[in-house]
Amino acid sequence: MNIAFVLLTHNPDEPAGIERSVAALAEGLRALGHPTLIVAAGPATASDPAQLIRLKSLALPRPAVEEDLARLLADPAPVTREVGGLLAEHRVDLVCWVDAVWGLGYLSPAPAGTATALMVHVPRTDAPLRQSLEHRPRRVVTVSPFMVRELARQGLDTASWAVVPNALLHEVPPPAPAAREELRRNGPVRIVARAEPHKGIAELLRAVPRVRTRPVEIVLAEAGFEYWPGMQHDVISECKALAEELEQVRILPGMPWQDVPAFLAGAAVTVVSSTSPETFGNVAAEALSVGTPVVGYGLGHLPDLVGAAGRMTDLEEGADRLWRDLTGFLSDRIAYHTAAQEGPRRAAAYRPAAVARAFLDATAGVRT
Repeated sequence: MNIAFVLLTHNPDEPAGIERSVAALAEGLRALGHPTLIVAAGPATASDPAQLIRLKSLALPRPAVEEDLARLLADPAPVTREVGGLLAEHRVDLVCWVDAVWGLGYLSPAPAGTATALMVHVPRTDAPLRQSLEHRPRRVVTVSPFMVRELARQGLDTASWAVVPNALLHEVPPPAPAAREELRRNGPVRIVARAEPHKGIAELLRAVPRVRTRPVEIVLAEAGFEYWPGMQHDVISECKALAEELEQVRILPGMPWQDVPAFLAGAAVTVVSSTSPETFGNVAAEALSVGTPVVGYGLGHLPDLVGAAGRMTDLEEGADRLWRDLTGFLSDRIAYHTAAQEGPRRAAAYRPAAVARAFLDATAGVRT
């Protein structure tokens, strides 16, 4: 089966969960023998793989906001014609609109005879999502049971939605038990996050214990999109200013995604401090895959994802409580190693081939 994913913001190694999950899913589908394309907006980059097709009719600024896309698609006809033509040219059997807006779900420009699916990665019930659903995609796919429950709570009929988790593209072996024990005793706290206010990094930094403790290393990455102009610059500037007052904290730039698992493997623990619900939790899953326990707020899908492989705390008790819980967890040798051993077992379900099979099962029998 020829499969295409449409995600305008897709770039190789983009530091964003949706982009990374699509790249991993496409890799898994190819491994199972299904030719897979990703259709994105221009401009092209030197690292574009052959399976990434750039639209000639649409180029996005970097970073882009939704208002940019609305302006560029004021007349959507050139883009819909080009997308439809590409899908027909490549004889695509199934096209997946990866988002209501950035994935063109609200336009759904599929040629006759091509099956459609809509991915819903974030909680939204706005006009673009409702327009996407009005096109009657043959399957709606989301990333977690939390999303099914949350959007049902917000009034959508999610009874027929399928859950396909995000996949992890890169696999790194966990540290040996002796190395893990040394990390528990002396290793750094490592955090990887997109530069977004709701990732809670500034709040976390304001609550860092003033007593000198183990190192805290925070990677803040800039993606090709943001919610308002200057958002990412403002977040990074604020966090760097806060870190200057904290001897043990370092703010690091974004890194290639293939380096993220090894970076997290070298941590005593990973913190996911998002103050709004994680719909899946890519970074947490990456940490689990290398045996690094996760400490975070018990929001969204994160508690189900992490389970016994870490510790959740209550957002209402704030970042001070999160740091206290983290310290207590690291001091409990038995609980820590139990969590470290549980992580890779939980993450095994997120290998690309396993997720690709789940995607194929979810879209099996889809017909136009």
